[in-house]
Amino acid sequence: MKHHKKKDATMTTPSRTPATRPRPTRPRPPNGRPRHFEDYTEGLVVDCGTTRAGTFDIIEFGVQYDPQGMHIDPELAVKGPFKGLVASGWHTAALMTRLFVTRYLDGDTSLGSPGIDELRWPAPVRPDEELSVRCTVLEARRSRSEPDRGIVRTLVEVRNPDDEVVMSAKIVNVVRARKAAN
Repeated sequence: MKHHKKKDATMTTPSRTPATRPRPTRPRPPNGRPRHFEDYTEGLVVDCGTTRAGTFDIIEFGVQYDPQGMHIDPELAVKGPFKGLVASGWHTAALMTRLFVTRYLDGDTSLGSPGIDELRWPAPVRPDEELSVRCTVLEARRSRSEPDRGIVRTLVEVRNPDDEVVMSAKIVNVVRARKAAN
């Protein structure tokens, strides 16, 4: 008799057909013009819009990527530290990233990121809360070794409807310059 190892449901990913797979879009700032390194001046503030995650979204993300009771089981979550279902911090980060990439960076001039200096989740995200994303340029400096680009450090804050910060990150991006430095 053969024994088959039972698959853990949290480890499977639903497949998507070409018809249901999201189509890629080239991120552009809302004004439609490319945003280059020179456009990221220290102190610039960009409101990137709002997003939200419903109960189903929170549970689905939790089951797939962060299967803790507070993210996947509403009944268990009521007895937990947040007294109810809350989104995974990584889910909040994913929601933020969509707005960060499509409303702040530019698909033609963004050259990637060497990382995040700091990431915090000081307050929980509850189902159906409208979250706003705001980016503030902390520092913008031309690359010494590659003068056709610059390094931009950005404070990204995600806030709930009570204007409470639910996530903050200091993200570093490399951005193509309009003109190379002499």
